Amino acid sequence: MELGRDEDTGGQTRYVIELARALSNRDDVERVELITRQVVDSRVSDEYAQLEEQIAEKAFIVRIPFGPKRYLNKTKLWPYMDTFVDQCLNYFQRARQVPDVIHGHYADAGYGGGQLARLLGIPFVFTGHSLGRVKQERLIESGVPHEKIEERYNISSRIEAEEFALETCSLICTSTNQEVKQQYEQYEHYIPERMEVIPPGVDLSSFYRPRADEEESTQLEKDIQKFLDDPDKPMIVAMARPDERKNLEKLVETYGKSSALQREANLVLIMGSRDDIREMPPGQRTVLMNVLTLIDTYGLYGKVAYPKKHSPNEVPALYRCITKSRGVFINAAMTEPFGLTLLEAAASGAPIVATNDGGPKDIIANCHNGMLVDPFDGDAIEKALLHTLLEPGQWEEWSENGLENVYRHYSWDRHAERYMRDVHEIIEKWDDVPTIARGRRTRRLPELDRLIIADIDNTLTGNDEAMHHFFEMIANAESNIGFGIATGRRFSEVMNIIEEHDMPRPEVLITSVGTEIYYGKNFTEDKSWRKHIDFRWDPEKILELLGGIEGITLQDENQQSQFKVSFELDTSVAPKLSEIKRILRENKIRVKVIKSLGMFLDVIPSRSGAGLSVRHMAYKWGFPLENILIAGDSGNDAEMLSGNTLGVVVGNYSPELEKLRKYPRVYFAEAHHAAGILEGLDYYQFLNDITIPNEKSTLDG
Repeated sequence: MELGRDEDTGGQTRYVIELARALSNRDDVERVELITRQVVDSRVSDEYAQLEEQIAEKAFIVRIPFGPKRYLNKTKLWPYMDTFVDQCLNYFQRARQVPDVIHGHYADAGYGGGQLARLLGIPFVFTGHSLGRVKQERLIESGVPHEKIEERYNISSRIEAEEFALETCSLICTSTNQEVKQQYEQYEHYIPERMEVIPPGVDLSSFYRPRADEEESTQLEKDIQKFLDDPDKPMIVAMARPDERKNLEKLVETYGKSSALQREANLVLIMGSRDDIREMPPGQRTVLMNVLTLIDTYGLYGKVAYPKKHSPNEVPALYRCITKSRGVFINAAMTEPFGLTLLEAAASGAPIVATNDGGPKDIIANCHNGMLVDPFDGDAIEKALLHTLLEPGQWEEWSENGLENVYRHYSWDRHAERYMRDVHEIIEKWDDVPTIARGRRTRRLPELDRLIIADIDNTLTGNDEAMHHFFEMIANAESNIGFGIATGRRFSEVMNIIEEHDMPRPEVLITSVGTEIYYGKNFTEDKSWRKHIDFRWDPEKILELLGGIEGITLQDENQQSQFKVSFELDTSVAPKLSEIKRILRENKIRVKVIKSLGMFLDVIPSRSGAGLSVRHMAYKWGFPLENILIAGDSGNDAEMLSGNTLGVVVGNYSPELEKLRKYPRVYFAEAHHAAGILEGLDYYQFLNDITIPNEKSTLDG
């Protein structure tokens, strides 16, 4: 792993890799997939372009292509997160397997994972690692303007995503008690009962106290010595990427102002790896230049080392150098969610001085191997470092405590045991949630291979006995058969009708004439569809153009929605449909105009509509169109009835649908209402091996 390459390659990267490996070692885990983004970029290793990479016997990195192919900082990923969700759904559909639980790490995966969990109908676990509200607060305290924070970190999107993740999740897995009490509780969707503190494990196999037969010096050690006039002095070591939050400038300033610290120890700054300062990201370049300026201002040449490069396998030896020199490891970050480097130092026998924010509180409480300091108080930092360096008995006690306690409290086996206990509990509770109506349990979309979609008014409804038989039939159908509703009504109205008629909850719900799509038992809205149809949509202009025309009256507010403007027509005086379309077209309004039942007019975005919404849904979830049966009765059903889906026009249809009679994949039933749907199912043998009589073909189900 390229830890420290940039702000996105810190301890969290190691955390998720080691968690995946630890879980894969368990008998109650069949497979662990670590889903991330595929990167195709000559600036990084070709390995990041591999679609799948095995990292343990039952653990795999799965890389999903979305957004630009090149490497992007995580703050630049927000515009592409809905595409990520869609691509993951395609992946699960191809795999024909739905995970039992999704665990999202950090804000962006909190949003993406939460959306996937809602769409798939499975439990969601969230770990924020570093929370946006806390980061924003700390940056403001340090004097960074709010506008700069928003520009650099896209902080509002991050906080909104964290709120969504907290609202969605069944379990919040945190590393420390401080996260629970002082960080998560700042959020509106903070629910204490969902919080579980499980200290991460740490793979400490490479970290140990110095040995008599120590290996020869690494290149990193040699590079450090080149900076120092007296390399035998104790070492104060900080290891962090050059980021404002890591507070490296404060540490250098404190050292520069303290003649006592300069007399007793050298300062070593391991700030990632760099080739050319001029090519570093702007934020990192600024921090590094500030550090170099402070070194020059305080005349610290020969006392401070800041090597240009290091490899991960050189880090364990560096910790042992701290211990051999009787030095100290310091992490004075403004905020530290956990503090992996502090545990590595402890396992190597080095005492620690750490920020009093976040994970270090729990680490020092468990390991008793150092001191906490206010990261903004230079005097406190100086005193803690001098106390560690100048009190031999204290140094020995903290060194031994760290070596002993780090293994006692931070084991991956222990972490995985507690983690899986909680996961089994939320899965068990999740399975107990009732989702049954009329004897039918809501099904998971990726497990379906065909879908029955019907309009509500006068298609499903109108004949209670036939509707009952239809619902009985789909309740008893094989588990691969899904149910959907498509209607011109608004979402809230549909919910009332479902409740009123005790309808089974559909796996797919298309409302407002194909402008809104919802999935699963929780009715999770399709965000990518909403974004797609918003192109050049101008409802105010539509109202301005049509609202004053005689015979065209705006329907009540409860018939309007964000992407649908609905009118009622007085056909005796209103213009013809072709004239209405001409008026809109001449004013450069690109929309669809749909007339139904001879008196209703819906204006919707040009990219929307019942037919396109069905096709978008089919593509998103991997349904062949011929495996989708559509049933309807009126003009606003025409678009979704035509095409490669299998159409059923029920016997009580309105005249607008007569034009579909010659379509080979549209069947006109004799029976009315839901009885017509049942007749159409028999016609296509939809529950068995699908046949299309007019095409004389059989489709293998």
